[in-house]
Amino acid sequence: MSITPHILMIRPVNFGYNAETAVNNAFQVAGQDTQAQQKAQQEFDGFVQMLHNNGVDVIVIDDTPEPHTPDSIFPNNWVSFHADGTVCLYPMFAHNRRQERKPHVLEKLRERFIIERTYDLTQHENEQRFLEGTGSMVLDRDLKIAYACLSPRTDKTVLEEWCRALDYQPVVFDAVDGAGRPVYHTNVIMCVADRYIVICMDSLPDAAAREGVHNTIDQSGKELIDITMEQMNRFAGNMLQVASIQGETLLVMSTQAYESLTPEQVNRLRSYNRIIHAPLYTIETNGGGSARCMMAEVFLERRIAE
Repeated sequence: MSITPHILMIRPVNFGYNAETAVNNAFQVAGQDTQAQQKAQQEFDGFVQMLHNNGVDVIVIDDTPEPHTPDSIFPNNWVSFHADGTVCLYPMFAHNRRQERKPHVLEKLRERFIIERTYDLTQHENEQRFLEGTGSMVLDRDLKIAYACLSPRTDKTVLEEWCRALDYQPVVFDAVDGAGRPVYHTNVIMCVADRYIVICMDSLPDAAAREGVHNTIDQSGKELIDITMEQMNRFAGNMLQVASIQGETLLVMSTQAYESLTPEQVNRLRSYNRIIHAPLYTIETNGGGSARCMMAEVFLERRIAE
């Protein structure tokens, strides 16, 4: 099952530009937005309401003022939830992002879902090796493939360890932005859905790696929908396919990402699922992440049928 109607989201209380992550996240823009927290909270609430209105089950947990965690709005980097009852905890590059692993979040999840085991990779922080969850990896959960572009936040050794533990095949490559800088997270260049994959092939500078990724996608039987570097810069790769409680398949993205798409791309995506989007400009500018980063998919079994 590659799509879930259950999404964890963390409501921010201290959102803002994070200098610790900006060193290798070119999508962040430093500014003097004194109302970043207020605006981000409004965008967050509007995004959650949009998901609710479309039948998605959103589990919203408030962040805590202490410790100070300006990027807590992006929980998919520190935790992932799997259908066999496994919860994975990931090693994070920025010291203040490691503080996002707050016990109250998992305690709330345990109230509704069955957690069988915790697979903890955080000890790799001591070795300066990182793997930032489903930011570092874009998972094809049906075919057990983990796509990953290497960066200071995505270490090949830790990736391979995770893949062995969860029985995934790693597909590893380098990716760069228009200035030739390594792309910090794989989920800004690609999205794996049930019957298609959105990817910025231009961001893969090595021809052999490009061909390898192309072949893997072809063999998966999914349609490749290519986006441009400019569209990637507007977060068009940062999408997530989710389900409604009623079973409808939805593709979620930001309004900026949606408006960057061509009519042909929109039509191709709509042939597979309905598209929903919301404005996330403050979150995108200050945080360097977008819609997909804000949603941690929950594939755990529910304690009580709803």
